[in-house]
Order: sequence, then C-alpha cells, then structure tokens
Amino acid sequence: MSHKNFIFQFSIILLCIPLFSFGRAQEDIAPNAVIPSARQVEYQKMEFIGFIHFSINTFTDREWGYGDESPELFNPTEFNAEQWASTAKSIGIKELILTVKHHDGFCLWPSKYTEHSVKNSLWKNGKGDVVREFVDACRKYGIKVGLYLSPWDRNHADYGTQAYIDYYRNQLKELLTEYGEISEIWFDGANGGLGYYGGANETRRIDRRTYYDWKTTWNMVKALQPNVLLFSDAGPDIRWIGNENGYAGETCWSMINSENIIVGEANTRYLNTGDPNGKNWVVPLCDTSIRPGWFYHQSQDSLVKTPHQLVDIYYKSVGRNGVLLLNVPPDKRGLFNDKDIQTLREFKTILDETFKTNLASGKSIQASNYRMNHPKFAPANIIDKDESSYWAGDDSVREASLEIDLGTPVVFDRILIQEPIQFGQRISEFGIEGKIGGEWKELAKGTTIGYKRILRISPVQADKIRLIIKNATNTPAISNFGLYKSSDKE
Repeated sequence: MSHKNFIFQFSIILLCIPLFSFGRAQEDIAPNAVIPSARQVEYQKMEFIGFIHFSINTFTDREWGYGDESPELFNPTEFNAEQWASTAKSIGIKELILTVKHHDGFCLWPSKYTEHSVKNSLWKNGKGDVVREFVDACRKYGIKVGLYLSPWDRNHADYGTQAYIDYYRNQLKELLTEYGEISEIWFDGANGGLGYYGGANETRRIDRRTYYDWKTTWNMVKALQPNVLLFSDAGPDIRWIGNENGYAGETCWSMINSENIIVGEANTRYLNTGDPNGKNWVVPLCDTSIRPGWFYHQSQDSLVKTPHQLVDIYYKSVGRNGVLLLNVPPDKRGLFNDKDIQTLREFKTILDETFKTNLASGKSIQASNYRMNHPKFAPANIIDKDESSYWAGDDSVREASLEIDLGTPVVFDRILIQEPIQFGQRISEFGIEGKIGGEWKELAKGTTIGYKRILRISPVQADKIRLIIKNATNTPAISNFGLYKSSDKE
C-alpha cells in the first residue's frame, strides 16, 4: 500500500468515528424489561376520567340493589346524556365509564338475554336505550367510552353456575358489537352474597379463583375489540389502587405481578404501591365519588365534596403516578345535579390557575451529566414545553442532579416532575433543594415519580432549584419539570 493510500484510508476512518458516535447518540435510551403499551401511555395522559353510576338504585335510594326491584321504577323524567358529556368536556374529563349493569342485574340497554332491563321500564314506554344515548353523546363531545358490567348479578337465577358465565359473556358481546368502539371495560371484585336470584332469596358463594375464568373472558373481549383496555384488581391493562378514596401510595410503581392477584381478594396495600420488580405494567387507577355514595341520594346533596377536597384528591392520584376516576351520579331526572357541577367547575378553575405558568420554563439549566453530551438528551429538554423530549444521564449512571438557575428569586409551592414512561419507570428516590438566601435547603423528597409526581410544599422564594436523583433502577431520565404557585382559591 502506498503512503498516500494509507493516509487517505486512515482519514476516512477518522471521519467516520464522530459520525458513528452521532448515530449512537440518536438512539433512545434502552427501555426497561417492563414498559407500557402505547395505549396505556395514552390512557395515563388522560389523567382525569369520569364514572357514572346511574340505574335502578337511583330510584330506590339504595347503593346495592337486592335484585328484586321492578324495572318499572326506572323512569328518569329529563334524561339527557348530552348534559353528562358536555359537562365532562367542560371540566377536562377525557373518558366516561357508565355502569350499564350494577350488582342488582338491571340493564340500561334492551338486552335480548334478560327481561330485567329498560325494555320493561316506564321510561320511553320501554323503547329507550341509555347505553345508546350515552355512547352517542360521548362521541359528539369527543369523550371516550367506557362500560362497567358487574360480574355479580343478584337478580339472575343462574348466578353461581356456568350458565350465568355464558349469560355474562353474551352480554359483553352485545355491548362490544352493537355500540361502536369501547375504550375501557371495568370488572370489579364484588362477587357473591345474598340476593334475589330469580326468587330463590338466598346467599350464593363462588370460588373467585376459578368461577369467572377471567382469562377466557378477557381474551374474548380483546378478540372483539383489540384496542380496548381492561380494568380489574389484576389488570391486565389498568388496576385498582386498593381503596375508594382516590389515593395512590406515596410510593407508586406502575408494575405489579398480575398472576399473583385474585380479582376480589387482592392485597390492597400491594395494589396501592405497586412493585418495582413486577412483571406486568398495569396503570394505577384511583377511583372515588364526588358524594359519600356512588349512586345519587337526595339526602347527600349537602355532602358533595368541596373543590378543595377534589384538589387534594387530584394531588394524591394524578400527582402520585395515577389516573383519577371520579364518580358523578345523575339524579332521578337523569341529570347531573347542579351542586355537583358547581363543585367540578370550581375544581377545574383552581387547577387551571395553579398550573397555567411554569416558572422554570426557559430558564438556564445544567446537569451533572447527560448522555454522550448529545442535545437529544440535554437538560434543557425538561423545561422546553415539548412532551416528547427528555434528559437522560449516561448509561452507567444511577445518580444525577439537575440545577435550574431561575435568574431572580421566584416564589413557588408546587413542584412537578415527569419521567418518559414509554421507556419504563426508573427513579426510586429523589430530593428537591432550593437556594434560599445564598444557602441550599431541602424542600422535598420522595421515592417514585412515574408519569407524573406533584409535590406540595410551603411557599418558598428561591433563585435556584436542584433535582437530585438519588437512586434509579436504570439510566435516569426526566421528560418534564415545573415550578408553580398555587391558586389563591386553593
């Protein structure tokens, strides 16, 4: 080889080295072994969804019907599903879940498999279909549709036998084939006990481990609607948070081991905190009602949760890596009550005012390190208003810090942090420090972050803020960071 050819080839190699490095840097961080599906990420981003408990119980003033109620009692005089959907739209609810059948067995659609339904009610002379009007109203206002079909049925004579499971699956098929796209199906753990059961008036117990054969049912549902997400204690897509107060744990992992969970007999503490070593990504769903009960009771008109109580629940659900599912029960007219609507609107106003301005946006920021020193992973990405960008540490790093220079002293009392969860949930311990009067002081600390973590602190005035990642299960990454001052109304 000539001297000139050697120099030429060596030069080509040198030129390729930075190009190769640049190409590597363009690659996203390696995902965890357990990550969410695209549908689960989309679900988590909704943050706030609604539940609607409306049925025969609304007219009997009960929470759990016995199953012997006459269908004729169901007669909402001013029923208007568009009022539900338009109200939901106005307060930022992205999905509504309707109880199409509660434990009493009464069906809100004219199911061909039972007489215990709206087709034998006085409402619209038996020609009405609540489910149809509900799904049509939701789609008109851009609201996703969810349905809850209670696995327990205190009316059905065959409950406790295989014949009932066939009945239950047939009703699921009706709902999933006759009402368009359904985004979520809810399966809860209230199963077996005293009931009417076609006139038997007895207690029936079932083996929750085997009776429902959930995997077969879930496979059937997915075959009919592949994009639907399924909720139960065990998921497979969305899980119960372990209480009906709307609170996720201070530590809340999105992962659990679903195979260890029996629907209706779940370890509530485990569901509340999740499992850093869990094999399944199952979104934590925090359900609660705007009233003490799930169905409307006139006696509870003075007991509607206040806007401040709802804000507190928001911080303990969405602010702890969960999705908030808030029940708003229509009254006997078939409308949301004015007291509930007023509370919801004030709740939204408080959140809008609190989170309208990120006081950290566009400020100067630096990190202890960032992956390959490439702009794709630069610290500025966490305050750039781009949800898809993120900061990441070097692949070998498990501890890191990011410091934001606010320029001048800023007063704030809310701190928001998000991980890019499409790559998994990684951070297991972190701290927040502020530079106040020339000294660094600890403002807050926590364990998990996940999709979103919101920390409430007493108002402070700081000119610098520092996020310290103390431990992570993989390369730490942050997609968003915000400082906010709470609304005066909060």
